[in-house]
Amino acid sequence: MTEQPNLTMPTKYDPQSIEAGRYEWWLKGKFFEAQPESGKQPYSIVIPPPNVTGKLHLGHAWDTTLQDILIRMKRMQGYDALWLPGMDHAGIATQAKVEEKLREQGISRYDLGRQKFLEKTWEWKEEYAGHIREQWAKIGLALDYTKERFTLDEGLSDAVKEVFVSLYEKGLIYRGERIINWDPAAKTALSDIEVIYKDVEGAFYHMNYPLADGSGVLEVATTRPETMLGDSGVAVHPNDERYKHLVGKTVILPIVGREIPIVADDYVDMEFGTGVVKMTPAHDPNDFEVGNRHNLERILVMNEDGTMNENAGKYQGMDRFECRKQIVEDLKAAGVLIKVEPHTHSVGHSERSGAVVEPYLSKQWFVKMQPLAEAALNLQGNEESKVNFVPSRFENTYSRWMENIRDWCISRQLWWGHQIPAWYHNETGEVYVGKEAPKDAENWTQDEDVLDTWFSSALWPFSTMGWPDENNELYKRYYPTSTLVTGYDIIFFWVSRMIFQGKEFTGERPFKDVLIHGLVRDGEGRKMSKSLGNGVDPMEVIDQYGADSLRYFLATGSSPGQDLRYTTEKVESIWNFANKIWNASRFALMNMDGMKYEEIDLTGHLNVADKWILTRLNETIERVTNLADRYEFGEVGRELYNFIWDDFCSWYIEMAKLPLYGEDEAAKKTTRSVLAYVLDQTMRLLHPFMPFITEEIWQHLPHEGESITVAAWPTVKEQFNFTQDAESMKLLTDIIRSVRNIRAEVNTPMSKKVPLFISAKDGETAKVLEDNTAYIEKFCNPETLSIGVALEAPAQSMTAVVSGAEIYLPLAGLINLDEEIARLEKELEKWAKEVKLVSGKLSNEKFVSKAPEALVAKEREKLADYQEKYEAVEKRLAELKNM
Repeated sequence: MTEQPNLTMPTKYDPQSIEAGRYEWWLKGKFFEAQPESGKQPYSIVIPPPNVTGKLHLGHAWDTTLQDILIRMKRMQGYDALWLPGMDHAGIATQAKVEEKLREQGISRYDLGRQKFLEKTWEWKEEYAGHIREQWAKIGLALDYTKERFTLDEGLSDAVKEVFVSLYEKGLIYRGERIINWDPAAKTALSDIEVIYKDVEGAFYHMNYPLADGSGVLEVATTRPETMLGDSGVAVHPNDERYKHLVGKTVILPIVGREIPIVADDYVDMEFGTGVVKMTPAHDPNDFEVGNRHNLERILVMNEDGTMNENAGKYQGMDRFECRKQIVEDLKAAGVLIKVEPHTHSVGHSERSGAVVEPYLSKQWFVKMQPLAEAALNLQGNEESKVNFVPSRFENTYSRWMENIRDWCISRQLWWGHQIPAWYHNETGEVYVGKEAPKDAENWTQDEDVLDTWFSSALWPFSTMGWPDENNELYKRYYPTSTLVTGYDIIFFWVSRMIFQGKEFTGERPFKDVLIHGLVRDGEGRKMSKSLGNGVDPMEVIDQYGADSLRYFLATGSSPGQDLRYTTEKVESIWNFANKIWNASRFALMNMDGMKYEEIDLTGHLNVADKWILTRLNETIERVTNLADRYEFGEVGRELYNFIWDDFCSWYIEMAKLPLYGEDEAAKKTTRSVLAYVLDQTMRLLHPFMPFITEEIWQHLPHEGESITVAAWPTVKEQFNFTQDAESMKLLTDIIRSVRNIRAEVNTPMSKKVPLFISAKDGETAKVLEDNTAYIEKFCNPETLSIGVALEAPAQSMTAVVSGAEIYLPLAGLINLDEEIARLEKELEKWAKEVKLVSGKLSNEKFVSKAPEALVAKEREKLADYQEKYEAVEKRLAELKNM
């Protein structure tokens, strides 16, 4: 038996003290570990691996809280639940952090050399992995650490090599010269989705290229005049009558003096600008394609760091943007610059370094995407094989991306990452690709580049399970995984890649469902960023309000796929909710009189409040379970909040005081049993959302088993469905509420006794009221209580109408007749609107014929209720007006 923490329940709710030590207790008890030998149905989630670059942010806390809710709930529902933790090496981001640290010491990675630099980076990884685990613990994540993985560990490295070699042998990985996105700051290639486009104020520079034969000039325009140094042609449309006669001739490239050809190509838009386009095949992806068709020379004029190279002539060594300014001045001086036209255009920036991305001719490794994307899209055509996106609209986002996908540049000019398993022969230049180095390794040199981080992350759902060993027990039992939880911002980066790699290498989807959430924004709806200074550290929130308050807010603050607005006030209100739960639990426990689990007995006489709370518990269990299965955690939160705060705390506990403080020992025992049972079941429902406070309270309750984490999930008990009694309780609470409202309206405190008359609509209703006068007397404090059918309203009475009864409080001298008539006229208007609305719905043939029978019946019940209330108010108004 796992040793318990201190079980003395303090008078005040203090999240720090109840959360302290609890996580370590859970780990010691091995409650989070999967049970492959249990014979239970498996349910698995792999954590989206955080980067080992720093602290987890609020988005991580949200993402992991949702997963934790699922895994805790499924474990309680009897599944063999595996939540596999791990981290990502995050090539560019981590290398940048380590290099920054080295620069502070006055050294570079080149001073250290590759091996020593990698040792430093592994030290960084170990330090920050420790920080991340501490943060996971603080949030309370039910992770199975015995199966933790890292994208650069030995097993995952084997999987990466297997995939690379396999795709290469199938002709789906190739090496070639292409225009790629180049980050001059990080000095590495980027994939298309690592480029963020921002609108930038720039210009169109119009200049004349003179024809070599002296017969005239061609006007061209560019936003990047520095690239003209690499021009190797100009292009016109073959059908453009203005230039047909010039095709095949040459122009002189200004400043450089190089003679370059005029070519005809369909790529050119005749309607745009002058219809003449300069061609720079080494610095523009479209020019590259045109250049291939017309054998134009590829002239690279920049270095990898964004400075101009030897092909830039006198501009060599200048920064690309400085070169732009100087070239513009030189074009003016040469008299070939016609005009400079201000122009706002979209410019790519590196997601990692923020540098302006340079389209750059480079020899890189690529994945041929079309066949892989087609196979992944075909999965979606079959209900059994498809990945279910929640919300479903995100499937369109995924499909559109996959349908228009370009080949994926996977090589990165870094040292931290999976080194590409390709070798080049030192003499012949022959390329060898394999999982191991060639036998005569001394004659070969391995490619120095590493793979894009997302290449290994794309294999995460199956590489973490032991693949490529398909006989691995973990892989056989838990793959495909059950649910992936992630943000909509990485559907392109990660979700799509996991799906096509999963299909290619395992033959099936990597996860059954993918639950998509949005971004965390500040209270004004702005994205959180360093520049705005509006970021929130989840660890600081936990220090102030506790993990449970933050978790409950994150889980219930929005619906699937929507962004979440963070405000401290909202988290504070959840703390108040937790405090309410704490105080209600303390009251219940103080009145249980040391009750043991086996002493809980619900077979005795249950009063109307007991039957009502048990019925409401059943309803809450059913709704919470169904909503959670649909990932509607915001709605789950509302159900739980309303049940706990309103039904259990505000009503049942108050009503339970009657038998608890009475003389009937049997009634006391039953009430204690109901309190114990309802509180136990409520803590179980709440546990996935608020694990710390629920475990603490549950440990004080009469219970069996070691921990609430492995307690059974509540199920509906048919014997506790008391529909009629629940209706009776509703009548009682409506009456109590109405009396309180009337008293408040005329400023008559509850301590002042006043006569109370209740006119029931029939004998059955009157009997319910007479059987429960104890509650009416306790909560309405009447001087006298009169209950009957068709009672006559006393003179000068305040009136309220509830379903099944009318309430009269004769408050002579306290009411103004005109004001009471005005109030009732307003109420009459309200019921008239409700009658009209429901009548309209029921007179709509489409609604009546297509809506479920139960819904139509419910609307008819509503109509009868509203009509009854309307008629009662109308009758009372007539009486008052005749007084």
